[in-house]
Amino acid sequence: MTIRLLMDTRDMLRDRIFLGKALKIACPVAMQGMLNTVVNLVDTMMIGTLGETAIAAVGLANKVFFVFNLLVFGVVSGGGILAAQYWGNQDVKNIRKVLGLSLMIALGGALLFLSAGLLNPIGVMKIFTESGASIRLGAAYLTIAVFSYPFTAVTNVFVAMLRAVGQVKVPVMTSSMAIVVNIVLNALLIFPERTVTLFGSSFVLPGMGMGVAGAAIATLSARVLEMLVLISVTYYKKWPVAARISEMLGYSGAFMKQFIRTAAPVILNEFMWGLGTTMYSLAYGRMGDNAVAAITIATTIQDIVVVLFQGLSAATAVILGNEMGAGKLKRAERYATFFFLLQFLVTLAGAAVIVAGRWYMIGWYRITPQVAQDVSRLILIFAAYMPAKMFNYINVVGVLRSGGDTKMCLFLDTSGVWFIGVPLAFLGGLVWKLSICQVYGLVMLEEIYKMTLGYWRYRQKKWLKNLAVEI
Repeated sequence: MTIRLLMDTRDMLRDRIFLGKALKIACPVAMQGMLNTVVNLVDTMMIGTLGETAIAAVGLANKVFFVFNLLVFGVVSGGGILAAQYWGNQDVKNIRKVLGLSLMIALGGALLFLSAGLLNPIGVMKIFTESGASIRLGAAYLTIAVFSYPFTAVTNVFVAMLRAVGQVKVPVMTSSMAIVVNIVLNALLIFPERTVTLFGSSFVLPGMGMGVAGAAIATLSARVLEMLVLISVTYYKKWPVAARISEMLGYSGAFMKQFIRTAAPVILNEFMWGLGTTMYSLAYGRMGDNAVAAITIATTIQDIVVVLFQGLSAATAVILGNEMGAGKLKRAERYATFFFLLQFLVTLAGAAVIVAGRWYMIGWYRITPQVAQDVSRLILIFAAYMPAKMFNYINVVGVLRSGGDTKMCLFLDTSGVWFIGVPLAFLGGLVWKLSICQVYGLVMLEEIYKMTLGYWRYRQKKWLKNLAVEI
């Protein structure tokens, strides 16, 4: 077994065609995720100057966006599976139909979440916390931030379709631009006018002093600009996804049947998983603002390494989908093995970085020593579970979904969250009165369950399918 792994690793590192394909997609996607993580870090640090209650409030308010974003991710993941296989078969016509149907579903979800956040923001915040101050600040943030949801939906759908056809650089550029806009507007809108000293000289920095509402306006502005630039470049370059409205409509019975069979479980998967992980926030929110602040900061820091696996899983889904769509099932199976080996090597490196640098990153925040200690412990627990968690990232989001084995992915994710994670979060936090670190350690046991069952499913090879040939 060990000899076989060493030989496979050697073959993977020698396969320049595979590594070239993987890095071409994984690096830009990881870079885009890293840029988004940087925004979250900067947002949290800037809002953190307003106090730990402000961090908790915005962190909980963003759980609404988290659930919405997972719904959209389900739509674009399901659509991306088909688009990648269609591109392997050079079927541009059906790629454009996937684009149209994905846009309609994603925008429908955006309007639903927008309505809830706009009409009853206090009620939404009360779901997550009983702290009056957190509810008030979170509602002020939410009523503005929800207007960014439709723009985020459109952007994410186009990004997924562009990835499927191999265009991954422009989304990174548009994200970079949006990040700069977000950070600049944060500085101008969150804080009041103030005087700073730099190199012995004093300067007056302008500011509106809007607090968390200013952060929401900055996010909205950046999302609008990102969407407009991305779509403009897509149509200017006349890429395959630059479709007319008529080309996005008109779905045959066979197309709808395949889309529903492939995408519907993914959409339900992400929504149910997101709803389940949001239940964790309900438990954390009743453990106090310090617990929420600690888990919010720890999660933001963890995302620095998680983005690497977002890139790898996106590359896995696209490359395996392209190969299977072209009818090259044996090569797809071999590439899947290579991706798992690559994931393990990156996991070791990522765990070492986050453990060694955790106190440096914790030092970016103005928090109490107790919260800082909790953040450190949470990061160590995360690092211990990384091999299982990152295997699941590649296996579920990349390998199994690439061949349309989406029902099994639905079962893995939802059963892990709802049968293991959620019960342990509430038992540990509210019944057993454990610390936030102990509760987090219990919740992460779901990753062990998913890894065990997911590996068994991978070995069955039921995911090795050519979906493009069915249309």
